[in-house]
Amino acid sequence: MGKRVALSVAAAFGVVGLVAPAAHADGGYGDTEILGVTVNHGSDVVIGTTAAKTFDVTIYAYDDSGLLSADTDLEGPGAGYANDETICETDSECTHSFTFDPRVDLDNDRAGTWYVGSWVDALDDDYRWDDRIDSFRLKRASTLTVNASPEPVTKGRTITVTGTLKRANWDDYQYHGYTGQSVKLQFRKKGSSTYTTVKTVKTSSTGTLKTTVTASVDGYWRWNFAGTTTTGAKAAAGDYVDVK
Repeated sequence: MGKRVALSVAAAFGVVGLVAPAAHADGGYGDTEILGVTVNHGSDVVIGTTAAKTFDVTIYAYDDSGLLSADTDLEGPGAGYANDETICETDSECTHSFTFDPRVDLDNDRAGTWYVGSWVDALDDDYRWDDRIDSFRLKRASTLTVNASPEPVTKGRTITVTGTLKRANWDDYQYHGYTGQSVKLQFRKKGSSTYTTVKTVKTSSTGTLKTTVTASVDGYWRWNFAGTTTTGAKAAAGDYVDVK
């Protein structure tokens, strides 16, 4: 088998004046078909401020002779672009490994929807290309804290639940408060495994959350953020309150 060539996204982003290849019409020769793609095992690609993220992109295709190789592009907002060429590991799958480093490859405007395109070669010299097989989300990671007090509390008294929602900033490599986001306050009764949403609260201009509830039974309080098109979801660890 041929040697896998892994072209890092750093190279694509780092060269001044580099432009992604011009789009062309989908097409091909012979009976080769591109059937689909899976990115990061079907999950969003969520990246923080320091650690590089490696994820797989698997192209599924068919040719009666079997597959030889795939040359795959990832294209996103903010002129985001990465490419990798690989020898196919089976007659129907070609898996690429991409690594994005937030300190080298990313800035905030590259978060959002990315598209996968690929040129697939078959063993009998047939081929097929598709500029946009499917898409995936590249997201900035988020953090979420919770504090419920007082602990313990008398039944019927007020519990104050606070927290802070922040998200990764790929421009300065810090986490900053995420403004104006709807976050669910959830409760899990002691002995239960299920959280139930009690209310929804919006973050302040600094990303903070604050609300009050009435103490009734022992249990865990947490904030749960569903995420956005550019920011990953996050649920805080539950904070236990003993109700006397």
